[in-house]
Amino acid sequence: MIEVVPFSSQHQTGVIDVILPIQQIEFGIPITLQEQPDLLDIPGFYRKGEGNFWVALSGEEVIGTIALLDIGNAQGALRKMFVKPLFRGPEHGVAIRLLNALLQWCTLHGFNGIYLGTTPKYLAAHRFYKKNGFNEILKSELPPTFPIMSVDTKFYRLAPLHPIQ
Repeated sequence: MIEVVPFSSQHQTGVIDVILPIQQIEFGIPITLQEQPDLLDIPGFYRKGEGNFWVALSGEEVIGTIALLDIGNAQGALRKMFVKPLFRGPEHGVAIRLLNALLQWCTLHGFNGIYLGTTPKYLAAHRFYKKNGFNEILKSELPPTFPIMSVDTKFYRLAPLHPIQ
């Protein structure tokens, strides 16, 4: 059974084991753990303001991640959305469960817009975001508090917010 739960310290290694191989091996993005200090202090980084971090679990195994960074003004940045290759696709529903956990949290905490940045290499992610109501925007349309990662050149916004069916 797959469930989505808020991050706790027991998930730390599993989170890194999901994210780094996808970035480095699957997509060849030259980014290290040291260049992502947020992964070494998830509560300290993501649980500021109304932000949070969730993991998808299959039993005890972390198979997916998603994070919400509170960037102020009732807006958030969707970050660290990754799903292990064997658990991708609508037959598993991991990505949509992760996104719904984030959107439900946003609704409960008064967010009115979610932004995200991504690399051009994540083509399936682009399709997923568009299918679920995100619109591509220009970098110049991002809020000034949005944290732009060096590898991100495509940007999306979801507003208004609503859980996906």
